[in-house]
Amino acid sequence: MPAAVAGHNTNERTVDLSCHYPWMQLKCHTASMADNLDQLTNQTVELLQTLISNACVNDGTPESGQEIRNVESLQHFLEGSGLEFERFEPTPGRVSLVARIEGSDPEAASLCLMGHTDVVPVTPSGWSQDPFGGEIIGGEVWGRGAVDMLNITASMAVAFRHLARTDFRPKGDLIFFAVADEESGSAHGARWMADNHADVIKADYVLTENGGLHGGSPESPAISVTIAEKGVAWRRLRISGVPGHGSQPFRRNNALVKAAGVIQRLADYAPPAKFSELWPERVHNLGLSEEEKAILLDAERIDEVLAELPNSNAAGFLHACTHTTFSSNVIEGGPNMKTNTIPDQISLDVDIRTLPGEDDAEVQAHLERALGDLVNDVQIEILMNDMATISPANTPLWDSLQKAINRPFPTARLTPQMSVGFTDCRIFRELGSIAYGAGLLSPTLDAADFGARFHGNDERIDIESLRLSTQLWIDVARDLLT
Repeated sequence: MPAAVAGHNTNERTVDLSCHYPWMQLKCHTASMADNLDQLTNQTVELLQTLISNACVNDGTPESGQEIRNVESLQHFLEGSGLEFERFEPTPGRVSLVARIEGSDPEAASLCLMGHTDVVPVTPSGWSQDPFGGEIIGGEVWGRGAVDMLNITASMAVAFRHLARTDFRPKGDLIFFAVADEESGSAHGARWMADNHADVIKADYVLTENGGLHGGSPESPAISVTIAEKGVAWRRLRISGVPGHGSQPFRRNNALVKAAGVIQRLADYAPPAKFSELWPERVHNLGLSEEEKAILLDAERIDEVLAELPNSNAAGFLHACTHTTFSSNVIEGGPNMKTNTIPDQISLDVDIRTLPGEDDAEVQAHLERALGDLVNDVQIEILMNDMATISPANTPLWDSLQKAINRPFPTARLTPQMSVGFTDCRIFRELGSIAYGAGLLSPTLDAADFGARFHGNDERIDIESLRLSTQLWIDVARDLLT
């Protein structure tokens, strides 16, 4: 048992042996609840370690991911709870799992707890620990997926099994959806499910990644819930040249050289800041002075401030919240590339994230402005084209989340935020669901540091955050569905 869990409320457990004395009933109940949460937290830790060690790495190719390994582990964990399972495998090894606790009222609202089971690749040399070891070090579980998002998937599975094994009798359905392929666009996961089996996963309300960070001031503490996310407009740029011998580069049309120019222009491109409707709320919760807030709310001044911000992680995040971004991440040559041959074909994959309201035409306009005269040498292929999405905050699910976070943090208020990344929320919103990125993290977690762990080195999550999130899902489901 992890030390961070095993040492919790030791004295109250001693008192718990005398629960038959009436005057000790309240203390007995408190100790029993703490013991139960300890057990659930241990389960979440152990399940997370297993999911990390399964190494379901999604590199974007159809044969990668192999989420079947994590589905097998999750189904094994959930078995024996009286649940029925449905498995879907659109591509060999790319398996998603659905389990359901049926509600008593077909007209009542339903809730889906959704977690993806794939993770992004790693560069092991950049890690100080085994990225697939799932080790517990300093009260944290280390490994690829620990924050994105196997921590949530594991805690949801533990909460779901706990509810299934107790007296939980919901009015509306509670669904657990462990989904493949979120990390590479959802074609083998949520997108395929929505296109082929929407009735299986559709729910009135959906909870998934990512929220639960603490902010605000001591007088007005806030905890984030993601109700919106930027759009994703992945593009493949094909740059052509003329082949030739590498010994004679003078005045040659080298596709790789032109691609380098394209990459540099995209890196230098600086579209103006645009503020979404949620930006003022985020600035309000940063705990800054009125003067600093005014600068971050000024589209003419914000770029200068972000360029000089000492914390590069915070600067990158705040920039992404207020700008359309372009990241050149993958470059490939043609089949005949070799050291002594001038290349005639280069493809460049660019990760473009759009602000609310920007569509395909605006993305094209951005690229034309960025590339200038080079745009005529580039063919543009659409890989993904999902616009920014948002769910309303004034819902029963929001109210249930507020009640749940006030159990451990009585004075905290929920604050709506926009994610700069994409999740499978966008697909559920297309189906008509209210979808939030939620969770409940330790107040000691620094938001900028936590954000840098996504797809980064030394990814890890603290056990206290696993404890808080596990209890959150239980509390929300009980309040919303009963």
